[in-house]
Amino acid sequence: MIPYSVLDLAPVPEGATIAAALGQTTELARHAEALGYSRFWLAEHHAMPGIASAATAVLIGHVAAHTSRIRVGSGGIMLPNHAPLMVAEGFGTLATLYSDRIDLGLGRAPGTDARTAQALRRNLDVTDNFPADVLELQRYFGQAEPGAIQAVPGEGTRVPIWILGSSLYGAQLAAHFGLPYAFASHFAPPALEAALAAYRQTFRPSPELDRPRAMIAINIFAGADDDEGRYLRSSAQLAFANLRSGRPGKLPRPVEDITAHVEPAMLRLVDQALAVSATGGPETVRRQLAELIERHRPDEVIFTGQIHDPEARRRSFTIAAEAMASL
Repeated sequence: MIPYSVLDLAPVPEGATIAAALGQTTELARHAEALGYSRFWLAEHHAMPGIASAATAVLIGHVAAHTSRIRVGSGGIMLPNHAPLMVAEGFGTLATLYSDRIDLGLGRAPGTDARTAQALRRNLDVTDNFPADVLELQRYFGQAEPGAIQAVPGEGTRVPIWILGSSLYGAQLAAHFGLPYAFASHFAPPALEAALAAYRQTFRPSPELDRPRAMIAINIFAGADDDEGRYLRSSAQLAFANLRSGRPGKLPRPVEDITAHVEPAMLRLVDQALAVSATGGPETVRRQLAELIERHRPDEVIFTGQIHDPEARRRSFTIAAEAMASL
């Protein structure tokens, strides 16, 4: 059985407050730990009314404090938004507080729109330093050389770094550095097969990893039967349609007939983005997960589910865990 994990964005459902959403993220993390999930990752996004995980490291610390065994980390920290030293100090602090339970997944995108990215970075007219920034982070987590800048806390913690991506760039970089790789197939599936192939074929062993380790992200919309699974999925479809239309908002309530709310061309785009999903009742979800795992042969999978009702979301992750245990 391959490890399976949770990717959470602390979704803010329509009709709910941000405080309630953060509380539900904590409850989901506890639930995932009890179900045997390996990791609970949180994603950095900014200026999005339906996502409450912007201060990702802060929320990671909160989740780690309310769990005891599950690994907690980022899926990911958008490194161009931050100075590597600040990331090293933040995650070095987390690793010091919570021992060997912290992961650092790194992304190259801003996780927001151009105006907000400028507010975060102050200057968008800069060279892409992502590879150099990754190496700088690794140095901070290792043993500092005499005279070098130290990350305090951070030095010697050796926080595990994952490279995240939705294209060949991240796959090639992870392979070059000999780091584990997680592909964002839950919203950008077209390059999945090519990225996994590039990563596996060009991987160079490193002190961190002696062989490729690839994770894929899968949307989970699991209900009592197939109809309920499709009903739960409609919230994510509506959210994607709103985002693609330039109208981001809170996570919409589900609807019975998605075609009555999203025009056909947009719905095709949305369903293409959500193609790597398991949707339906327990047996359907099990079959679809088996097919995805057989096709892509990941070393790990990570599930995400933008489901409006928190209780239904927890049930969905329960069904996913039961499916994985039975494969």
